[in-house]
Amino acid sequence: MMGRRMDKKIDIHLHLSERVIPEGLGMKISSGAEMLPHLDALGIGMGIVMSSGEKQAVFGSNASCRKIAEQYPDRYAWMCMLDETEPETVYERLKKYRSEGAVGVGELTVNHRLDHPFLEAVFQAAEALGLPVLFHMSPEEGFQYGVVDEPGLPLLERTLQKYPDLILIGHSQPFWHEISGDAGASREDRYEWGKGPVTPGGRLGQLFEAYPNLYGDLSANSGGCAVMRDEAFGLAFLETWKDRLMFGTDMVNVDMEFPLGSWLDQKAAEGALSPAAYQAVVSGNAERIFRLCGNRDRESEGRSAAAEAEEPSGKIIEEKTMKGDQGWRK
Repeated sequence: MMGRRMDKKIDIHLHLSERVIPEGLGMKISSGAEMLPHLDALGIGMGIVMSSGEKQAVFGSNASCRKIAEQYPDRYAWMCMLDETEPETVYERLKKYRSEGAVGVGELTVNHRLDHPFLEAVFQAAEALGLPVLFHMSPEEGFQYGVVDEPGLPLLERTLQKYPDLILIGHSQPFWHEISGDAGASREDRYEWGKGPVTPGGRLGQLFEAYPNLYGDLSANSGGCAVMRDEAFGLAFLETWKDRLMFGTDMVNVDMEFPLGSWLDQKAAEGALSPAAYQAVVSGNAERIFRLCGNRDRESEGRSAAAEAEEPSGKIIEEKTMKGDQGWRK
């Protein structure tokens, strides 16, 4: 009834590491091998591992993420990240990571406004190279981590307009906060998980309607609560934007578990969520956007002749919380 991938979700947002994590961090981080049985238990057939940067990083560098994906090519893919240096080399660096197998840029957490020159360089290069960008959003500069936008997401809208061929995947509280028409504007409001009934007229619905290059990452409590807080609204939102929403967890270790996956299974089994929406959200969109079927060689797949013929012009430079929550608050 629910399609061939009922028990084979694709998790577009994992954090893993092959490094031994220093004591005192306050959080355990699992390896690729350690995570596999947990993914199996949750019905997840493949996970996309987020990178934290180019150098050695606690939550997994590009090299570490690549190694995990190469060790288990049928179970993991990986995204790359760039350290905030040498904006004039952004295009070449991203091109290199794509050739090594990166399926996107993420998790983009640089704590600058979306119109910052370094982020503009990343967006322009990623668009030219056909790499989707998954970003974590912060409510203001100097607060936590993540790209910064204002209430109502005006900078995100300008970015979507400026880079129409770039797939931007939104994540975290300030992004999903805008699902409701009564979204508050304070930093505290914007950094909370959503709860209670959703008021129609939210900014996110308007942006999804206007910009086909905007996608949503349903991982963590921020994404899960966005669609589970008001069941009738959430199910309608999933149906309306079924081709733009993607399942994820944001798990860091095997002690974590978020409720969204089982909720989606339950609603599909009850017939409250259509087979088409279920399949698209839990796997189909990720397969399409990240080109996970067939040849995943980014140097020969999914890029336009124009992008290869010339360099890009211009400046290249919860209600129900997760189990084992150890401070991973997203």
